[in-house]
Amino acid sequence: MTEPWAAVPRRWTLPVAASAPFLAMTNFSSPMVTLPQIARSLDAGPTGPVWILGSIALGLSSLLLVAGGLADDYGRRRVLVIGSGVLAAASVPAAASPGVVTFVLARLVQGGASAAMLAASLGIVGHAFPTGAARVRATGRYGAMIGLGTMAGPLLSGLVATAMSWRAVYWLTAAAALALTVLAARALDESRAPAPRRPDVPGVVLLTLGLAALVAGVTEGRLGWSRPIVVQAFGAAAVLIAAFVAVELRRAEPLLDMALFRRPLFLVATGGAVIVGTAVVGLFSYLPTLLQASYGLTALDTAWLFAVWAGMSFVTSLLSTRVRLRTAGRFALGLALSATGYTCLLSLATSLSLPLVVAGVAISGTGSGLINSSITHLAVESVPAHRVSMGSGANNTARYIGSSLGAAGMAAAVAAFGLSQGTAVAVTAAILLTGLTALAVLLVRT
Repeated sequence: MTEPWAAVPRRWTLPVAASAPFLAMTNFSSPMVTLPQIARSLDAGPTGPVWILGSIALGLSSLLLVAGGLADDYGRRRVLVIGSGVLAAASVPAAASPGVVTFVLARLVQGGASAAMLAASLGIVGHAFPTGAARVRATGRYGAMIGLGTMAGPLLSGLVATAMSWRAVYWLTAAAALALTVLAARALDESRAPAPRRPDVPGVVLLTLGLAALVAGVTEGRLGWSRPIVVQAFGAAAVLIAAFVAVELRRAEPLLDMALFRRPLFLVATGGAVIVGTAVVGLFSYLPTLLQASYGLTALDTAWLFAVWAGMSFVTSLLSTRVRLRTAGRFALGLALSATGYTCLLSLATSLSLPLVVAGVAISGTGSGLINSSITHLAVESVPAHRVSMGSGANNTARYIGSSLGAAGMAAAVAAFGLSQGTAVAVTAAILLTGLTALAVLLVRT
């Protein structure tokens, strides 16, 4: 039986639950500044770096929605504990990888484990803080941990790689994930939907395979969009996702209720997450590699720049409740600030001006903080109370599909137009996407 919501949630609920996105994002972002070292160490060849960076997104996007449904139906604490335990186990072969295939497979499993952690942990927060100002504060702090983890990953991996080896950070990840597994099992109460649904096996299979094919096509597309494997992957994704929608429309208890897409709030949360993934996460996933390859910055140099962006995101998320706007208004303001910051990054098309780059990442980091706090709140507000983990899964699925599209798009622009013009094209596209989405959010009645 599910316990009723308590008037005052347990003291450890938010700190422990918010540790999950911190650890997941630290692990997600850690190779961004050490990609050249990892590729050299594993003899990755021309295709390996693409999968070293993109494999975790494949695991995340394929399983987030599935993990959210499982958490709602079978226990949010249970799914969080399993996810963090699997992350600990998968980090060991990542640290000890003899070659690129082992590392990529380990990162793929890490992505699936992180999907369980993200979907279940936000569901725990949404259940413990069901309404009102307490939920706004809780989701703001939860969103802040996304920014803090994004900052910690590149900074930690850059420092550790400089002092020891890139492998050491994965041993640290294994230890941290094991500690979270024990802590979550002991400190969190179990919660689940009052009436668990029957397993939607066709929906799970079709969605998982469809999203996997989509992300695989995007990842391989960075090496050439007309290659047969890319065309086949996109074709399979289109068929599988169309079949998923057709099946879900006919099921009494679907994995994803298609009626949610008639809710303006769900459209803002999910559509906005795609844009955030594309124009924010995707852009900053590729930026450290660009700075190292084109301007000779070291892993530690780019880690500090990344820390400015993520640090501003963390602080702004914590303080976001002081911005006297509705959640959708804070989301739009965050998108607008991101667009403003990106205008400073246009200078990378011609030369490296560190003051302009620092200003750009600081302004866009401030916007990212408002985005993280508001979109986290929208994710749980846009779905029925008993499906909060599913809402988290849907929102994060959209975000990480977008991140794959964004990183691939930036790489494709640089490959097609050259470094200077390609960077200008990619950053301009990010400005347009964030600016126009900010306007659309304000126009949609939520």
